[in-house]
Amino acid sequence: MSQLPRASLGRVLEDLGATLLDLVHGSVSAESIGGIAFHDPHDEPGLPPRALVLGVGVRDTADIVALLRSSGAEGAVGLVVRAPVFLDDLVRSAVEESGVALLALTRGASWAQLAALLRSMVSQGDVGDTGPETLGGMPSGDLFALANAVAALVDAPVTIEDPDSRVLAFSGRQDEADESRVETILGRQVPERYARMLSAQGVIRNLHRSEQPVYVQPPDEHNDFSVPRVAVAVRAGDEFLGSIWAAVRRPLTPDRSRAFCDAAKLVALHMLRLRAGADVERRLRTELVGTALEGGTGARDSLSRLGLADQPLVVLALVPVSDGADRSSVAAERQRLSDALAMHLSAVQASSAVALLGDVTYGLLPVTGDDGDARAVRVAGGFLDRIGERVPALVGVSPVAATVSELATARTSADRALRVLRGGRGGARRVARLIDVHTEAMLLELRDTVAARGDAPSGPVAKLLAYDAEHSANLVETLAAWLDAFGDVVAAAAALHVHPNTFRYRLRRLAELGEIDLTDPDARLGAMLQLRVFGPG
Repeated sequence: MSQLPRASLGRVLEDLGATLLDLVHGSVSAESIGGIAFHDPHDEPGLPPRALVLGVGVRDTADIVALLRSSGAEGAVGLVVRAPVFLDDLVRSAVEESGVALLALTRGASWAQLAALLRSMVSQGDVGDTGPETLGGMPSGDLFALANAVAALVDAPVTIEDPDSRVLAFSGRQDEADESRVETILGRQVPERYARMLSAQGVIRNLHRSEQPVYVQPPDEHNDFSVPRVAVAVRAGDEFLGSIWAAVRRPLTPDRSRAFCDAAKLVALHMLRLRAGADVERRLRTELVGTALEGGTGARDSLSRLGLADQPLVVLALVPVSDGADRSSVAAERQRLSDALAMHLSAVQASSAVALLGDVTYGLLPVTGDDGDARAVRVAGGFLDRIGERVPALVGVSPVAATVSELATARTSADRALRVLRGGRGGARRVARLIDVHTEAMLLELRDTVAARGDAPSGPVAKLLAYDAEHSANLVETLAAWLDAFGDVVAAAAALHVHPNTFRYRLRRLAELGEIDLTDPDARLGAMLQLRVFGPG
């Protein structure tokens, strides 16, 4: 499988510099970035090799110095903190000693925007074979490089946008445009007020219909939209894939208009390649995760290709709580949840792997320390809190699998915990380990065995069930309440809202009719198991 070329720190600064990032101090390495990592002062997940660390909330000089040194010890290439950054001797010395370049994120840009842009430039978690390809002389799928090439053709800063006016990539020289362009890039989306204005002027309609570039004159009422635009549609046959927008001072010449149209055809090829590549990579990742979870001879090779070999792993098993919607919408919801979990886990641990297998999404989360499964519970709970109640979901968490041979057992453990949650037997839990719901899991499995053999209630319980059915009595309910209360008649009577003397009479009556010795512990255990196994649900 081909992959996007890995970007270096120099490439990141070249594409995002002046608009989002500034180099505060340090040398820019030409070595490729190995991954993006968020700094968490309350956790130590470990960094991928040659990481670019995002220091969210790191402001004090002492904290910046400490993070530079710790990141340098783990081989990071850069640290991003929020501007403004006070560069004193301590910070300068820490940069030089650690070898970690210090960058500043411009005020007004969100960390989520930066992370999304960086991940679109940096290939993480490569799957399968690596074989760079080119389309039209450009690295396949590299929309940022393509945006810069188009900008050179039309001599203007450009953006490449999807059909919903979300920014997929942008060129350099954005400082030559206006405030509306800067706002668009920072938000990675054309602001709503401009989208409405373009729609009202018929620009969007003309863009969808025309094969030629569409020129847009700035409106008088928007002072921050002062530079004219020229846009061209990006199509694959009749499908509208997106558009290219250039901020120009005057209409394009005929030669540049032709070049702009030709560039749109090349952009279409790259966008199609990205879409196809994402589908192929998803299928391959699904196959590798499935093979790893099954165990056997191919598991180690699959983990190696996923970049997870020789790491302790926790298996997460996730399902949405379906509300009876049609099958197509449920399938789409499962895929959206799977993609959301993949993004969440990649922020926690860049080398995580996620795949949708059947109706369950499985995540492989590398962990460290003795409390790896407890940390995975916190990660899963944080994910469910983020997606909110709009898409309710349940997660089973496995114990830590220290070796490849333990991974299949870990998957089974996560499945068993998830089954309890799906059956509504986990109480208010949304996330559970097997040790949290072990009794409920064993009862479910005992029910499976009984159902497979075709067993039915027998002995005293069968007699009491028959008597209740014939006489509309409540003897089985009385026995269950007494067993649940450990023989405390007062508590059991209160649970059934009857007088204790009435309860004692029923208890004597069921002992006689069911021929059960309530003083015999084996008889009590047998009755309790039958009531649990053959009871409602």
